[in-house]
Amino acid sequence: MLCAMKTILVTGANGFVGSHVVPALLDAGHSVVALVRDDEAGALVVRRLPASQRERVEVRRGDVTKPDTLPAALVGVDATVHLAAIARDWDGGETLRLVNTEGTRNVVAAMRAAGAERLVHLGALGVTDEPDLHYGSSKAKAMAIVRESGLRTTILAPSLLFGPRDGFFNLLAGLVRMSPGIVPITGSGKARFQPLAIEDLARACVIALGDDAYAGRELLLGGPRYWTYREIVEEVLRGMGARRLLMPMPVAVIRAVAGAAEAVRAPFPVATDQLRQLRHDNIGPLDSVHAGFGFDPRPMEGGLTHLRRRLKDQEPG
Repeated sequence: MLCAMKTILVTGANGFVGSHVVPALLDAGHSVVALVRDDEAGALVVRRLPASQRERVEVRRGDVTKPDTLPAALVGVDATVHLAAIARDWDGGETLRLVNTEGTRNVVAAMRAAGAERLVHLGALGVTDEPDLHYGSSKAKAMAIVRESGLRTTILAPSLLFGPRDGFFNLLAGLVRMSPGIVPITGSGKARFQPLAIEDLARACVIALGDDAYAGRELLLGGPRYWTYREIVEEVLRGMGARRLLMPMPVAVIRAVAGAAEAVRAPFPVATDQLRQLRHDNIGPLDSVHAGFGFDPRPMEGGLTHLRRRLKDQEPG
């Protein structure tokens, strides 16, 4: 059954995914309550929007890791889109667990207490609850919390997401910029991914919220082809208009460098936890988006030209 326009609470509204989901919800006619941790993040949410959309966004301060801040965020809300999450930390997975797992638990508990039932949760494709996979375990546990919540939930579990302000592809672009003509390829470079355009994830989110038939479903989402890690780096180079020699490097060597950087909190494009995650392919059915939502996702070929600009220069306007 198709649903009327709603007031949607979006956690993590100032993040990469939120910066695309919020305007997509507004374009669909919904109003948005943007949950952010501070005034600077709230100003960023509003600044990214065209003037015509700003009056239908209300910024509320709150933190998914602080349960007492959540009841006020849910007042007058019809549904929640839970996007707040982090991809890496510096403390052996403790902050990943706090934000990704316990943050989700707190949102679910607050929704139950408020009598708010409709939740769209951003999961992740290919994650498993293995102790040494800190990010993967934190997201897998969060998805389990949502499944067992008793709420009317939809879980969207995408592969890597690409688009302006993305994380993974901008990290690779940063590695390219740092390199003296050579870009290391981790191990064999054969780990497989199924990158999805952020606009297509946002579109799926709008569709899921607009139709009650999506309640109770979990959808694995990926783009129209599989990419190896090496092929992704090659596409990043094409998107940047850059030339580099690709050199396979043993995982142990990159892990040692990443671990040393983490020990002193120095910037490095990849975390040791992310290196461990490479032992798992990050793929699902190739027709998942069409089967689930009735449209074909855009290919990544030619879709990484935003990487010609540095991350800070990918903001709209």
